[in-house]
Amino acid sequence: MKIAFVGKGGSGKTTLSSLFIRHLAAMGAPVIAVDADINQHLGPALGLDDEQAADLPAMGARLPLIKDYLRGSNPRIASADTMIKTTPPGEGSRLLRVRENNPVYDACARPVELDGGAVRLMVTGPFTEADLGVSCYHSKTGAVELCLNHLVDGRDEYVVVDMTAGSDSFASGMFTRFDMTFLVAEPTRKGVSVYRQYKEYARDFGVTLKVVGNKVQGQDDLDFLRAEVGDDLLVTVGQSDWVRAMEKGRPPRFDLLEEPNAAALRTLRSTADAAYAGRDWERYTRQMVHFHLKNAQSWGNAKTGADLAAQVDPAFVLRESVAAPA
Repeated sequence: MKIAFVGKGGSGKTTLSSLFIRHLAAMGAPVIAVDADINQHLGPALGLDDEQAADLPAMGARLPLIKDYLRGSNPRIASADTMIKTTPPGEGSRLLRVRENNPVYDACARPVELDGGAVRLMVTGPFTEADLGVSCYHSKTGAVELCLNHLVDGRDEYVVVDMTAGSDSFASGMFTRFDMTFLVAEPTRKGVSVYRQYKEYARDFGVTLKVVGNKVQGQDDLDFLRAEVGDDLLVTVGQSDWVRAMEKGRPPRFDLLEEPNAAALRTLRSTADAAYAGRDWERYTRQMVHFHLKNAQSWGNAKTGADLAAQVDPAFVLRESVAAPA
């Protein structure tokens, strides 16, 4: 299952995504955790110290390796240099699977030990001094989008992505890559404004969206969220001594998380799991192609000097049963 956490800056989306990742690991599920927020806070939220977080390999810095591996023997892709962030897989492409080992994971993923198990963590990489004034964060997150386009995951396998803050998530087609999107919202006008934007943008793409109310302190906060987001409100999370200790770098054992918050995490997982039955690989592939063609026409053809529409394999549908190339 591919799951995104979105929300405005400061809403607590990274904290909630890290708690959900810990919950999945404690249940023994295989998890790939991806920090696609340019602020890069997921590693520390999972217990890494500053030095360990700084040593995580940046996916954006390893884009040539990623492209070369995923291209495989796909005859429609003339070279890795002609691949862009939206390039879809086709016959001969190499696909990524959650439980396997492969050169992309070797280069870009690092195991993070949690008290309930371990997860693979991948990060886009932070903005550097060389990026200032000449790059946008999409140059970093493109590696994540390309990997998601080539990733095949099954039931009880989880890819959890901490997305960039606010409605900037819609600057690429990555927002359509998920089975479930959890939008973290505080009980404030600003807190629900991103929800309204996300709901409007996602309406035409079949994005499954549920709201997680965060920092909810009483009935008035709950009533506010219910009035503003209606049936999209799934669960609420209140203050947590466990989270406060974690943010100080001293997390207790995860099984000591307060029961109401633990119950909220169980609801998130059961809701995400229920989305599996509604998977539509044909639509998923169509949306992938749709955004690729838009990007090709807008800038990709000019940048690469190639007709990127020719990369689309009309007979290919990404699905769990796709065989790996020989």
